[in-house]
Amino acid sequence: MSTHKTNPRKGPGRIWRSDAFMGLLVVLAVFALHAWTDLFAGLERRFYDMASAASNRQPSDRIAIIAIDDQSIANIGRWPWPREVHAELIDQLGAARAKTVAHTAFFFEPQTDRGLTQLRELRAMLDGSAPGAAPLPDLGEMSRQRLQDFIGEAEQRLDSDARLVASMARAGNVIVPSVFDLGQPVGRPDQPLPAFAQRSAVANDSGFGVPALRTQQPLAAVGEAARAVGHLNQFPDTDGSVRQEPLLVQFDGFAVPSMGLTTAAHSLNLTRDDIRPLPGQGVLLGRTLIPTDAAARTLPQFYANRDGRPAFPVDSFYDVISGRIPASKYADKIVIVGATAAGVGTLFTTPVSAAMSPATILAHITSSILSGHFIAQPAWSGLAVLAVLLLVAVYVVLVLPRLSAAAAAVLTAGLFIALLGAEYQLLAAAAIWLPLVFPVALLLIGHLALTTRRFLATEAGKLKSDEESAETNRMMGLALQGQGQLDMAFDRLRRVPHSEALMDNLKHLALDFERKRQFNKAEAVYEHMARFDRTDADLQARLQRARNLSETVVLGGGSSHPGGTLLLTGGGVEKPMLGRYQVEKELGKGAMGVVYLGRDPKIGRTVAIKTLALSAEFEGAELADARERFFREAETAGRLQHPHIVTIFDAGEEHDLAYIAMEFLPGQDLVEHTRAGQLLPVATVLSIGERVALALDHAHRQQVVHRDIKPANVMYDPATDSVKVTDFGIARITGSSKTKTGMVLGTPSFMSPEQLAGQRVDGRSDLYSLGVSLFQLLTGVLPLRGDSLAALMYQIANVPAPDVHTLRPELPRELVDILGKSLTKSPAQRYQTGEELAADLRKVLAVLEASAAPDGAAGPAGRGDENALLATVVTPAPATRAVLESSSPDIRL
Repeated sequence: MSTHKTNPRKGPGRIWRSDAFMGLLVVLAVFALHAWTDLFAGLERRFYDMASAASNRQPSDRIAIIAIDDQSIANIGRWPWPREVHAELIDQLGAARAKTVAHTAFFFEPQTDRGLTQLRELRAMLDGSAPGAAPLPDLGEMSRQRLQDFIGEAEQRLDSDARLVASMARAGNVIVPSVFDLGQPVGRPDQPLPAFAQRSAVANDSGFGVPALRTQQPLAAVGEAARAVGHLNQFPDTDGSVRQEPLLVQFDGFAVPSMGLTTAAHSLNLTRDDIRPLPGQGVLLGRTLIPTDAAARTLPQFYANRDGRPAFPVDSFYDVISGRIPASKYADKIVIVGATAAGVGTLFTTPVSAAMSPATILAHITSSILSGHFIAQPAWSGLAVLAVLLLVAVYVVLVLPRLSAAAAAVLTAGLFIALLGAEYQLLAAAAIWLPLVFPVALLLIGHLALTTRRFLATEAGKLKSDEESAETNRMMGLALQGQGQLDMAFDRLRRVPHSEALMDNLKHLALDFERKRQFNKAEAVYEHMARFDRTDADLQARLQRARNLSETVVLGGGSSHPGGTLLLTGGGVEKPMLGRYQVEKELGKGAMGVVYLGRDPKIGRTVAIKTLALSAEFEGAELADARERFFREAETAGRLQHPHIVTIFDAGEEHDLAYIAMEFLPGQDLVEHTRAGQLLPVATVLSIGERVALALDHAHRQQVVHRDIKPANVMYDPATDSVKVTDFGIARITGSSKTKTGMVLGTPSFMSPEQLAGQRVDGRSDLYSLGVSLFQLLTGVLPLRGDSLAALMYQIANVPAPDVHTLRPELPRELVDILGKSLTKSPAQRYQTGEELAADLRKVLAVLEASAAPDGAAGPAGRGDENALLATVVTPAPATRAVLESSSPDIRL
């Protein structure tokens, strides 16, 4: 019979405290982070951009870009241009025998001159074919023929579309774009692919390609005249950067080639019959196989600029059409025409540029196809990355815990450099993408975690050793305190572990600091003591007293603060005064001033005091102008006496410090309630909107336009159901001659179309902004959004606001109509006064309250589970803040 003894030093109880177990936990945590977030994928994309842009591949010298740039817009006129302008360029390029012309402008809508219709009516009258028209007097056969010839010539000059079609037909080498709404269709599309587009597409029922729901095609005449039609869909990654090219879009049983693939095919004298989809492999262009993924997407090469010069030559549209650049330059070239001017087209991020136009992207893709420059992901890459991941995990779990700190640092650094260097070299030199950023991140995080754990364990050992010298430090601290060297004494005592003796020593040290009126240092001592014991009421009282005295000394201290010199009376400290207000404490600081919490000692009113040190920021004439503007805006907001507008009590100037005293508001702004899951009940939103509309109506009657109505400028306190409109700091008196037209003030997403255009605005602009705010508070999204400021401005100026029913079908129809009227582009069609808007909101609110109450009786908003609109769950954030917390020199009232 044998016995078995367990070694207690290697028992199960020690496994979970080992470095190996710690390494395993780190590996699992990193894998979970990779699965749940885009962190490591985002880092991989950034590294891909850097490495792929370092390639020595050279772009094709057969490609040139003619840019519709700012210079061309300035000389030719506003965009869009008449079609004959494009026709003239095509004629010049055709005469110069350009090989291929890829024009990226969208010719989706007809462009008809008004005079053309009248000329055609006149021709019908001459021919006698106009129904109901009075016959013209006999002009004579010769005069009639001359008039008909004149009308025919005028028709040709005015018919821009016909001119463009004729130029494309003569050239025979123009490729035009189409676009698709991408997504997996459920059935057949509403409109099939037009016949002219089918001439460029490849019949393909395999589903190989990016699926699309619907399409926008050029005018039928343009499509018939063009050599081919290719799709111009960009395919941004999750971070918004374009790295892939969808070579084929699957629509209506056809595989529609991209514009880059179509352009490359035509330049090689190939047709659609030479384009063959090979699912699982790629796309065959002639004899060249372009590798793709399962959705026919490829990774083209984006070429970096060299020596400060762009990868492809770029000429101005105006320079070419005006003859400054001879068209003969483009003989046998692939010419890509497209917009690069601000506001004309959308710019995209690519591996080599943060803002690249579709025309330039098309040049990179076409060159990549012609030169066979693709970034490959071989079939073995997935297994290779998995193997590297396993090796790194084994290193972190089994090898790293056995190494010394120095050896681990050297080996980890070597692996880090080797893995990243391998991926960089493969991308830059061999155009092979082996994504190793995630294994590198696992290696780095694992090393840091284990190193930190070892460090903490070492520090714990040091702490045990330090306990032996604690008494020495305490005695040295007391000796220094006895010599009056209080700072050095505190430095010694803070090294001593907690004990009753230490707490008594620290208490006497803090009292010594207080005797020297060094209250901020006494506060530091009390805070150090509080870390040991936060339940000591006497200690907390001493800490609060020292903190209050420290704040008061700061307020009364320098020349940039109010109050002048501190007055010591009876052992106490008098708080500084600003005008008639006693300054209690600082609430916040802005770029040019400080906001204080104050109290009027005569009537006991608590106020918020906003200060502005004018002389510290301005001098001379600028100082006088800043002072005048400061008090003019205070006067503007001060005369707005309304229960739903923040109240201004006083304004003044003391020495070089201007100040405004105003109402101190509880509650918080509405920004938190503009996000899904945090929305307020519909009845509450309508009630707030009604009161804001009434406040704006009052301001507009006083000739004051807010110009920046948004949820951030509306304070709401659920406890008291109070609503206050704040921040009239950018308001202007609309009747004043000092109003500057052409100046855009406010927040772009909430601006009215006329405000974005820099036009003179009135109260109806504020009502538009209130409509945007209500839409966001009801749905959690803005009605109009854009990827850039230019795109947002275009949406606000041209795109109608969406029907709120598409987001919340349960909302009443009357509320939908109210929002639609508020968000109308034309000010004349909106609500003309805030009272009108408030009245309509009040009616809808009454209907909601009546439907929520039992037996149809009116009841308080939000009562009754049967009404989902009134019983929306809201998660309040019970914060209280001053409305005057400022971060800019503007007066935010």
